[in-house]
Amino acid sequence: MSVALTPPGPDLRLLVSLAAWTWQGAGPDGREIAHILITHTPVLTDGGTAVPAEDRMRRLSACLGGLTGAREVIPELESCLQLVGDRVLLHVPEASRRLQLPTRRTWTELVTRTGEAVLLLGLDPLPQSTGAHGLDAYLDAALAADRLLFGRVQLPPPNLER
Repeated sequence: MSVALTPPGPDLRLLVSLAAWTWQGAGPDGREIAHILITHTPVLTDGGTAVPAEDRMRRLSACLGGLTGAREVIPELESCLQLVGDRVLLHVPEASRRLQLPTRRTWTELVTRTGEAVLLLGLDPLPQSTGAHGLDAYLDAALAADRLLFGRVQLPPPNLER
């Protein structure tokens, strides 16, 4: 008898098929906050994969600690942001790789200052080449259709040891 084991975390195929955007904007309380949007690229939905892309994104949400819809309390997720030089990486528990986020210096400085960012996980595909206008349209449509999951990701606490 042979048994096929499915890893509990997101598979490598999903991780390399993710698209990410970062920007600064106002939070509900008016203070400036860093945002991260992660979606899957349209390529992932082609090819007749056994697991639909939305299911993979929901598995990613579960691995990160369970993101919620816009009308729910946004959960604080594990400390999964990591600064390495001028790069910002998102660590997904149980994944073999970290996702490098596209950032600008001002965004990274905001994350460093506040220690957190709001993570939006889009359940519908969006090409990485999408510009600001297309991104705004995607966010408006996904929010209206309840196709975004939200969570707060954080930097690890500063190491106080010297």
